[in-house]
Amino acid sequence: MTFDRAFLSTWHTILTSKTLLSTMLLAVVLYSFYYPAPYSHEAPRKLPVVVVDQDDSALSRSMILDLDATRSIGVVNVVGNLAIARSDMREGKADGVILISDGLERQLRAGTPGSGIAVWVNATYLLRASTIGEAVTAVIQNIAKTRLLPGGQVSRGGPPVTVVKEPLFNRTGGYKGYVFPSVAVIIIQQTLLFGVATFMGARRRTGTWRMGAAEFGGTLVAFSSVGILGCYFLFGLIFWLQGVPVDGNVLGMVGVVPIFAAAVAALGMLVGSVFDRGERATYMLGPTSVPFFFLTGATYPLDQMPRFVSAFSHLIPSTSGVHTFVPLNQMRATLGDVASPLLMLVTLAIGYSALAYLRIVVFAPRSVRVHA
Repeated sequence: MTFDRAFLSTWHTILTSKTLLSTMLLAVVLYSFYYPAPYSHEAPRKLPVVVVDQDDSALSRSMILDLDATRSIGVVNVVGNLAIARSDMREGKADGVILISDGLERQLRAGTPGSGIAVWVNATYLLRASTIGEAVTAVIQNIAKTRLLPGGQVSRGGPPVTVVKEPLFNRTGGYKGYVFPSVAVIIIQQTLLFGVATFMGARRRTGTWRMGAAEFGGTLVAFSSVGILGCYFLFGLIFWLQGVPVDGNVLGMVGVVPIFAAAVAALGMLVGSVFDRGERATYMLGPTSVPFFFLTGATYPLDQMPRFVSAFSHLIPSTSGVHTFVPLNQMRATLGDVASPLLMLVTLAIGYSALAYLRIVVFAPRSVRVHA
């Protein structure tokens, strides 16, 4: 089969197969809207907390009003007993408990230790826990600066130093802007990987998985073009529709996308040729999505992982993809800035293409057993 016929035949198979069409094309559209939906508010708002006011002073009452006025948390109850508040948190009525201890105002004004503010949070959701802690800290700092001492001075050394935090890239400071650019790379990789592996598994079942050089090239380019379209769709239209912060190197992104798509497509052809049927490819590869995401280093630094885990992660195209596309799309990085992950992507694209070629074209057996 010639190169162009293989290219067109592969696209025809994708568009006429319900499995491949839903996996490689429709799934990208679905996930591009489904995944960001829960994070449309970007940051948690009005998380319920219970305040235990043992001080019952003007300062503590003012602090409670300030806490309730923040965007992040909402005071759902004020009690005088810590046990009641902790019971509410265990029952799911509140995400946190804030204790204002007895004598807080008096001791703060006198500058003597003893009383304080304690915070208990439900750490099941790390983002919620950190949000409550940040809100309490901000309120305490504001009260210390504006109400404890005359003239807004906190110390005898003069006026307090004001620290202004300004996000450079994720300007909304939201969770969607942080995680979705990395997840988008996983979406492209996994949908393409599943589809290509399913295609190869189905061809192996019918005994037609062995290809000539031209057919192999046309098939690889066809699958790569699917990945290219998916990347441009997500990085362009969907990022804009979803309000994902973008300050990108568009030309750099456009140039790198085909390399990433080729690496994933070649890996899919290589892995898929091992399975004796298409369904088995889906079963075996399905559980890899979450581990592959964690191995990108988006949630935990790669250099803090065990060396063998970090080394293995670089064999997955999405790892280098995240470290290439996030800087290019969100940080206006140059190709020189992402030279290391880009070089790894090029290596993977060449390496997996060569291995797939050897497996499917050069060393494939002449007679293939057809599995029932």
